[in-house]
Formats: sequence, structure tokens, C-alpha cells
Amino acid sequence: MPPAEPRSLSSLRAGVVGTGFVGVVHVHALRLLGVDVAGVVGSSPERAAAKGIAPVYDSLEELLADPSVDVVHLTTPNHLHHPQSKQVLEAGKHLVCEKPLAMTSEESAELVSVAESSGLVHCTNFNLRFFPLVHESRARIATGELGEIWNVHGGYLQDWLLYPTDWNWRLELEKGGALRAIGDIGSHWMDMAQFVSGQRIVEVCADLHTTIPVRRRPVGEVETFASADDVEREDAPMATEDLGHVLVRFDGGARGAFKVSQGAAGRKNFLHFEVDGSESALAWNAERHEELWLGRRDEPNELLQRNGALMQPSAAAHTFLPAGHAEGWVDTFRELYRSVYTAVAAGAPPEEPDYPTFLDGHRANVLGDAIAVSNAERRWVEVPT
Repeated sequence: MPPAEPRSLSSLRAGVVGTGFVGVVHVHALRLLGVDVAGVVGSSPERAAAKGIAPVYDSLEELLADPSVDVVHLTTPNHLHHPQSKQVLEAGKHLVCEKPLAMTSEESAELVSVAESSGLVHCTNFNLRFFPLVHESRARIATGELGEIWNVHGGYLQDWLLYPTDWNWRLELEKGGALRAIGDIGSHWMDMAQFVSGQRIVEVCADLHTTIPVRRRPVGEVETFASADDVEREDAPMATEDLGHVLVRFDGGARGAFKVSQGAAGRKNFLHFEVDGSESALAWNAERHEELWLGRRDEPNELLQRNGALMQPSAAAHTFLPAGHAEGWVDTFRELYRSVYTAVAAGAPPEEPDYPTFLDGHRANVLGDAIAVSNAERRWVEVPT
């Protein structure tokens, strides 16, 4: 039988599971791309309907039974990713899953096996790779512009869990997992550092700390980044870290370090990296995402503003607005899904995906395991391959 003709992105249909903060962003980004959102599944049909973002399926089972749905997006709490991913893949649907891919590396390894044997397109939602100037950084390093890469350093700082009264389901061990700051935002930094440098992290030495050992948990549910000042509360002992510092070594010989914190006052979404090479350096941060700093010793430093006409072709392919017309965080979702849905339209994953797959999600879990062991045993730990 000859292969099926490629489809257009506008002919594809998606279903989104989860209608919290990130679920709403997925729906919006898909519509920016021109993909039809067939419907959403919430924690209850009533809560999903109250969001008013798309038609509502009563359950995941009902969504999976809809033959018109090509791709399912999972934006549910972490502990649901593993069972729901298996359910989606077994139903024959292509899949985008929010990170972490699973609660443990054993679970994520199983999902890699299931996904790869299915022949379906599978993606771990490391959307932050898709800031245009992050792709520009990767392209410049790949061409050898920086020379030999010596040092990759930076971090990810936020302040949304600064106060003892700040609350979110990610603070719950059984829903969020054993690593919080590392798993939630540190995973993004490690994925980006490896993506940009072209090198894998192979050793870690970590120091993690819980700054607020007991928080004041609302008796009811609170959505991510929502305020809940006038609610009844109860004490909730914490078992996960608020901040961490990690030394890293890369397989290409580079050294590095990063720090994470969800209690860094004034830092709203400060993901940042700097790469130092034998010829030059570059640096970028998500709070000034339209600028890429280029450092040199014997020439003036430069500040490259996002401008497709001045960027490497692989980076320019992910930017569309003229310079000075900001493309932001939501656009990274759109550009990630452009790559994913191009593969779906072709009918199967490419040999070398240009988007993060379940294997990337599994690698993040394996790195988390090594960081947890390093912190507990106060030593360097090799990352299993």
C-alpha cells in the first residue's frame, strides 16, 4: 500500500486534557497554529465548561473514542502523565505530554518503549527550546563560532512560591513527585543547556534545600499562579525542595553549574544561560528574550535583537514578526507544535525529530534521579546513559 498523502496542519484535530493554566495555553497555541481543537477534558465536565475555551468531553475515554481527534495533549498533574500517556498511545493517538513525562524514570522508560513501538508521534513539552534566540544560540555554537565550549552556566528563578501561604498541587508529593524545583523548572534548564550546547550532562553534584518546611495549605483547590488570600488553611509539612545548586559535567568536556529557586523575590520567569567558549561567548534570559548577548575579548560586545533577517536559517524559521514586535512565551508553544504537527501531518515521526520526544522526557527523569542521589549522598554522581 503506498504511503498516505501528507495532510495540512489545518486538517488536523486536537484534544486537550486538563483545563488549568497550562491547558488553556495549549488550546490558545494550537489555534494560533491553525489546528482545530475538537474539545477539552477537565477534572469535571462542569469545571471544563466554566472555562469556556472549547467544547467539553465528559471523560478522557470519550475523547479517545472520537475518531476525528488526531493528537492528544496531556496537561494534567504529574502523577497522571504515565497512566494517561499509555491510555492515549494504546488508543492510537499521537501525543504531546507536559513534563515531567512521568513520576519516576522507570515509568518514563516504559513510556519511551511504548511510544517508540507505536509508530506514533510523541513529544515531551519542553517548549522553552523554541524561543527564536535559543535556536540562534544553538546554531551559532554548532557552527563553531564560540570555539571549544568550556563553560555552560545559568539557572531558573521564580518567586511564585516565596511565601508560606503560596500553594499549588506541585507542592504535594503524591501529585508533583519527589523533586519539585529541579523537576519543574530545573528540567527546563537542563534540557535547554543540552539543546543549546549540543552536549549531554553526564555527571552531577547537587545541593538541594527546603526553605519553607511547613506551608499553609488552603483547604480547597487553588489554580497555578492564582491568589488565595481569604481561605481556610491548614499546616502542610514539605518534603520537596524550594531551591537547589547543581554542578554539572558534559560529555563534550564542558563544565557548568545552575541554580533553581521558586522563592527568588522579583524573579518572575528568569530562565537564563551563558555559554563561554575559547573564541567568544553568548548569553540569553527569558525575561529579556528578544535579546542575545554576544561576548568577545578583542572586539566590542554585541546585543542581537531578534530579527529573522540577521539570524541563522534554522532560528529564523521559528520567528515571524518584524524586529521590535515581541514574540513571547506563548509563541514557543506554537512553534513546538508546528514541528510536532508537521510530523503528524506526514504520518509518522521523522528519523531525527526537531522537537523534544519522550526520550528527552526520560532523560530529564534520569538526570533528576542522579541529582537526588547526589544530594542525599553529598557526592558527584554519574548519570546513567
